[in-house]
Amino acid sequence: MGGWAIAVHGGAGVDPNLPAERQKQAKELLTRCLNIGISALRSSLPAIDVVELVVRELESDPLFNSGRGSALTANGTVEMEASIMDGDGRRCGAVSGISTVKNPISLARLIMDKSPHSYLGFSGAEEFAKQQGVEMVDNEYFITEDNVGMLKLAKEANTILFDYRIPLTGLDSCASSVESPIRMNGLPISVYAPETVGCVVVDGQGRCAAATSTGGLMNKMTGRIGDSPLIGAGTYAGELCGVSCTGEGEAIIRGTLARDVAAVMEYKELGLQEAVDFVIKKRLDNGFAGLIAVSSKGEVAYGFNCNGMFRGCATEDGFMDVGIW
Repeated sequence: MGGWAIAVHGGAGVDPNLPAERQKQAKELLTRCLNIGISALRSSLPAIDVVELVVRELESDPLFNSGRGSALTANGTVEMEASIMDGDGRRCGAVSGISTVKNPISLARLIMDKSPHSYLGFSGAEEFAKQQGVEMVDNEYFITEDNVGMLKLAKEANTILFDYRIPLTGLDSCASSVESPIRMNGLPISVYAPETVGCVVVDGQGRCAAATSTGGLMNKMTGRIGDSPLIGAGTYAGELCGVSCTGEGEAIIRGTLARDVAAVMEYKELGLQEAVDFVIKKRLDNGFAGLIAVSSKGEVAYGFNCNGMFRGCATEDGFMDVGIW
């Protein structure tokens, strides 16, 4: 075994003009989450427990797009989704359309551990949450003033805003009359920078786990489901690795991105970073995305094909890195 390793992300696709203060806040949050994970791993907590613990922290902070601070639907509400997977036995749990569960990732964990199913959505997931006694809050808890303002801008521009925290200045390029070079499923979009969160871990026993959580897209259609709750697309963990993806959900779904990292490691016998690079280069077509990954050998890797990804990683031998660009 190569020791434990952990990686976290706060989304791929970053506004190149992101204010320095916003960059500082993001790095501080990623560092805090890494330190929480490192402490847990040093206490011999299993990988599956560590990824849940770290993603709960990310969901509880409004900085990124998950839990509190989630992007708003076209109706001005929050519909969250999350998934978690234990590489030890490939057990998994996922949720979609969550609107009153404070920590969607923990509900996904309960579905994995306490239900006969792998995936529950909308009213069925909410009912299961009540049965399990998880902490519930009003939908207003997740809604921030910034997001209300960005939804207004998205509606005025008649578009989906991917980076719902782009500074309010310079948004005239979001006008619907401006042709965007970036497209989703063939349709032009104005801004690309989703901020899904995720964590991947390999513990000291070589067990891998992955977890991903998001509020989705600003001004998305009610009922839209992205890659984050889809096992094999946004999240995957098995004997060889754990992977969490972020970016253009529709492209990630088409490429089954997370599972493909494990597949090329197994079938092409690529190393972890080689597998990540191959998948980012060969499986995204015209889409934009990024991912973080760990291997059962204690390796950590990441990759993205856009201008940046909020990320951090650490290994048992003392290596630690937090970056955006």
